[in-house]
Amino acid sequence: MKKNNTLLLLFLLVSSCVFSQQEKLLSGTVVVKDGNPKGIHVLNIVNEKEATTDATGNFSILGKTDDVLVISSPSVEMRRKEIEKTDYESGKVTIETLASVTELDEVEIVKFDAVSLGILSKPAKEYTPAERRVYSANSTAVDALLNLISGRTKQLKANVKVEQKEFLLEKLDGLFEDAYYEQNLGISKERIKGFHYYLVENPKFANALNAKDKTLATFLMVELAREYNGLANDKK
Repeated sequence: MKKNNTLLLLFLLVSSCVFSQQEKLLSGTVVVKDGNPKGIHVLNIVNEKEATTDATGNFSILGKTDDVLVISSPSVEMRRKEIEKTDYESGKVTIETLASVTELDEVEIVKFDAVSLGILSKPAKEYTPAERRVYSANSTAVDALLNLISGRTKQLKANVKVEQKEFLLEKLDGLFEDAYYEQNLGISKERIKGFHYYLVENPKFANALNAKDKTLATFLMVELAREYNGLANDKK
């Protein structure tokens, strides 16, 4: 019995490696409630492939299971979509979002948690969606071994870092007016999004943004803008 279990485990390990997924072209649709789905930017933040939706919200993009798609546009709310196994197998991905709201009435929100209610002595750790997938991939010894051999754990951990950068991009969105980038930093409007990605790759800037230190973030942006503009000039 022990020998049979060992053979079965080896078979599963080999199968996991052999049948690891490859990227393929996926057909996607962005559905915007009460809004126009045309011209929405779609980015696979794992392989950095991009696409733009047509008049009906359709797009095509390369991807595989566990890749993360992010949609952005001034006219809609930013959304993220992790490509699931069923999406990959069907070759179709649907992302739902809402038309962006420019002004909301002030609402007071009262939040109760386990600490304030005396259930816990300190706040429990809150896991992001990507962190939960890493936890699930290592929930048992067999799962941990299979996912390690197949490379899935490595990919999931990479997705955690990508997710952290995505959160930073959301914080950056709208923090400064476009005119600030153009007039103070010499970055044209069409290059602002690329500059945002460049900013969140810098650890000092990421720490300043997470700490909500706008003064330090602004100071660092000046130097990083020089570097970014220098890279653009080198490519010409």
